[in-house]
Amino acid sequence: MEGSTVPEGLTWRVSRTCDGGACVMVARDGELILIGSTTQPDGPKISFTKTEVAAFAAGIKSGEFDDLF
Repeated sequence: MEGSTVPEGLTWRVSRTCDGGACVMVARDGELILIGSTTQPDGPKISFTKTEVAAFAAGIKSGEFDDLF
């Protein structure tokens, strides 16, 4: 999906804790989760399966990435 045309009409979501700065935005397109940046809302997006995103989110919740933040 990266570099390709993103379908129109997607509902993009941003964390409520985003203060209007550079934040990650996500949308669902069928079975895929698209991820982009609020600093480039019309810029490139990358897609992942729901399974991939769920595994990543579980890692975040369990603290596997705490050293990156």
